[in-house]
Amino acid sequence: MQIINNLIRHQISLFREPLITFIILTTSLFQLSSCATSQLGQAGQKKITGKTFVIVGASSGFGRGVAEQLGRYKANVVVAARREDLLGEIAENIRTSGGTALVIKTDIANPEEVEHLSAAAIKQYGKIDVWINMAGVGAIGRFWEIPVADQARIIDVNLKGFVYGSHAAIRQFRSQGYGTLINMGSIESENPLAYHAAYAATKAGVLNLGQAINQELRLSGQKKIRVVTVEPWAVDTPFWGHSANYSGGTPRMAAMDPPSKVVNAVIRASLRPRKVLPVGWKAKGAWYSHQLFPDLTERISANIIHRYQIKTAPPAPHTSGAAFEPVATGRGVDDGVRARMKKEKKERRRRP
Repeated sequence: MQIINNLIRHQISLFREPLITFIILTTSLFQLSSCATSQLGQAGQKKITGKTFVIVGASSGFGRGVAEQLGRYKANVVVAARREDLLGEIAENIRTSGGTALVIKTDIANPEEVEHLSAAAIKQYGKIDVWINMAGVGAIGRFWEIPVADQARIIDVNLKGFVYGSHAAIRQFRSQGYGTLINMGSIESENPLAYHAAYAATKAGVLNLGQAINQELRLSGQKKIRVVTVEPWAVDTPFWGHSANYSGGTPRMAAMDPPSKVVNAVIRASLRPRKVLPVGWKAKGAWYSHQLFPDLTERISANIIHRYQIKTAPPAPHTSGAAFEPVATGRGVDDGVRARMKKEKKERRRRP
């Protein structure tokens, strides 16, 4: 990130025209972002072996991807989520790959269950090297049309739940003297999207939570404890199908990334923690664009999601999704959203 920062500052000093700056910026980020999203080499994998990871939200999407990848690296993986049947399947995959696994059914919005998760992990492995908060759900639609109860639940899971998980992790890290906490933010931690108001608010809160804790750790002399906020672009995971949706259209977003980018970036961050980690060139481009031209970036982003979510999305009924209760669908890492969107686009072109 320091290399990127120096490069961007140098280029901006040479080019004051916003369009030229943005083009150079985006090209530079594309060239420099690939290594951060690739799989670990043999040396990195050896550093993972034997470490203990707690993953909250491990039943699908990023959480499942990270858990199963860590299994291949022979880590100890504590998998936590509401869908216990899926956790058992993931744990078996981890063990088959050479890692060890512990299943703890957990609703991150329940502080007692989060405390139980922490205690069970310590009882089983005696330590926690990395705690990853990945549980999350969205609420899509116009702010005034999404029920207050749904929006409150998004805050319970995405923000209050991360407070509970972070609190449990930091207390354990302080006790053992080291550890890395990774919280799943979003590029919406920086650049809020229209039709995602409550979700964007929680992700901004997650970013500020991590930044504040990092400063408190610094002031307390805790140099071996780090908090990382990961900020991906929109990604093709079951998140979209699990979201509460009151937009009238099938959930989607433009130019989605594959989950593998985020899975690899999270695992790399466990070895080389950074306070804030935008993932991939699109997230980095949006991050820097919002720093330079916040109003313009928010307007462009809003126009994009309006086109994809409101104007062109196939109709879909209102639903609270997985906000209150887990659903049977969306069990994998990738959810095939990009393929469905491509098919729908072809069908629209065929219409008279």
